[in-house]
Amino acid sequence: MQALQTAPLPDGISGHFGPELRRFVLVQYHQGQVTIPRLLALLRAFGILISKRQLVRLLIAGQDDFLDEARDVLRVGLISAAWITVDDTGARHKAANGFCTQIGNAHFTWFGTTQSKSRGNFLELLRAGHGDYVINAEALAYMRQRALAGPVIARLAEHPDRFFPDHVAWTAHLDRLGISALKVNPDPVLIATEGALWGSIKAHGFLPNTVIVSDDAGQFNVGQHGLCWVHAERLVHKLDTFTDEQRVAQRQTRALIWRFYRALKAYRQHPTEQRKTALAARFDRIFTRKTGFVTLDRLLARLHANKGELLLVLERPEIPLHTNGSENDVRCQVTKRKVSGGTRSNTGRDCRDAFLGLTKTCAKLGIAFWNYLGSRLAVPNSPKIPYLPTLVRHRCASA
Repeated sequence: MQALQTAPLPDGISGHFGPELRRFVLVQYHQGQVTIPRLLALLRAFGILISKRQLVRLLIAGQDDFLDEARDVLRVGLISAAWITVDDTGARHKAANGFCTQIGNAHFTWFGTTQSKSRGNFLELLRAGHGDYVINAEALAYMRQRALAGPVIARLAEHPDRFFPDHVAWTAHLDRLGISALKVNPDPVLIATEGALWGSIKAHGFLPNTVIVSDDAGQFNVGQHGLCWVHAERLVHKLDTFTDEQRVAQRQTRALIWRFYRALKAYRQHPTEQRKTALAARFDRIFTRKTGFVTLDRLLARLHANKGELLLVLERPEIPLHTNGSENDVRCQVTKRKVSGGTRSNTGRDCRDAFLGLTKTCAKLGIAFWNYLGSRLAVPNSPKIPYLPTLVRHRCASA
């Protein structure tokens, strides 16, 4: 009888399948937005003997290196980017409605799905995987800005404990100080927790001088905050009108806003002190004018109150005037939700967010996602792709 021959599997083989098939599956599912049933039928049509369970494992099992790289992309972006834009959209996870938050700029994209869209949740995401809470000068300044009572701030500032490794330790600290038992407005636990999260963000070196540009959703209003002009004008555009006079007032106001917007775009290319002063005065004239359309006048007054955030571009000409980049990025999550529904496990959720973020980041860096996966999965003869966070850092530094 012939002796049994055994040999080690070639490099890159995981279970019954090699790196080429793993790359094909990941590209089809994440970049191609192909559903699992259709992908399974396609593989079987190729003559590959594979079950649905095996296919799911190829998508979510052993992807820790990709998850780490996606997290590090976010960390580098938060440290080195001059600005980021943010947005969110609905997401389904474990048969419950949640929210997927996008964070990115011209060089990177990151997604995180949670069950909340509160400001505290956004601050947790900005910690980029860290779980600590920190009481430092930035945390205390945040609490003062959010009108937390002076005696509560004093308790936190005077206590020798300033670092808390997780939520359990932080909650226990609030209990010991008697802050959890306070029943006042604003909620001292909420504001103190947000402040400690902000302290953690700054302690890790994130958002050193970074502007966050958003659509005016309240949860994104942290740190240096700028507003999207497209969303601001949309409020005027969507205003209900009932008479010819109101329609004329609306049309004239929109024309003034868009002309001013074009002037801001020109200023970004060639900023000067003289133009900066002139644009600030022009803003006041547009948004304090009385049109006779009461609802429109109230809206203009409301927008004028946001002057600092709408005109932050005068101080920081490098920031965008809109959040179109975020709107663009988040469409892949919307498509995935419509095509594939929601995720069932935390691992599946994290893999979906990470791979969609890596796909977008590769596109922004001019890298083919196919080549990126080939490099990471050690597919023979694939081009070597550098670590994406390193590329993001260089791009942000040279922007």
